[in-house]
Amino acid sequence: MPPATAAADKYFLGYRPAEQRRLQQQAEQLGGEAAWLLDQVGPLEGRQVVELGTGPRGFLDALSQRVGWTGTVVGIERSADAVALARLLVARRGLVNVQLLHGDARSTRLPAASFDLAIARLVLVNVPRPEQIVAEAVRLTRPGGTVAFQEADALSEVCDPPLEAWTRLRDLLNRYAARNGIDLFVGRRLPRLLRDAGLADVKVRPIVHVDEPGHPRRSLLPDFVDNLRERVIADGLIARDELDRLQAEVRRHVEDPDTLVVSHLYFQAWGRKPA
Repeated sequence: MPPATAAADKYFLGYRPAEQRRLQQQAEQLGGEAAWLLDQVGPLEGRQVVELGTGPRGFLDALSQRVGWTGTVVGIERSADAVALARLLVARRGLVNVQLLHGDARSTRLPAASFDLAIARLVLVNVPRPEQIVAEAVRLTRPGGTVAFQEADALSEVCDPPLEAWTRLRDLLNRYAARNGIDLFVGRRLPRLLRDAGLADVKVRPIVHVDEPGHPRRSLLPDFVDNLRERVIADGLIARDELDRLQAEVRRHVEDPDTLVVSHLYFQAWGRKPA
């Protein structure tokens, strides 16, 4: 059976075309962080790698380069539109060692213990029951292999000077997430999730961004609210005109070069599956 629809799976940020474009841009922005994390994993030449929730790009090009001609990368993604965009990327870049599958990261139906590395980025913060995806990553990994995640925690997402509209939009996201079983602070739980799933030698690296004026990451809060716009209105969490006003205030604030905008706190965590 095909994966469930976005409405059924409660994926936090949804699948709008604008969100797919943002994810493609995000992969470029986080390229350095991705390279650092893959360096910790060790040499991947000739290895078998799976990425869960790859979206329209994910780690695919970086992984393709690292495994080389004798290795294989499998990307799993439940959004058909994202799979199509990822396949276009793979074709344009000639990534012949990459295969894209339309499927559920909680239950990939791939053989157990068939990959040297299972990896995902900013997936757990968008879904309920994140431990199921961690468990699937561990199941897919061979004994002695590595599982690696990068996840977000909304703890540090602030601006200065403070703005009431910012606080209200942040609260709106938190309320919608809680209503749908999504933990926007899952980043801090990531090392524990990996250990609870049976991984050993779990290591952690925190990351935070303070972006210069004009950087697209400064508008993440109102951009994320755009993804949820119709859902939060339909759920009665806010009126449309009030949301319009708050959105406009926050966008003006982050466009001001004198406003400090601090990103989410991100955690990279990785561990070894015991032999």
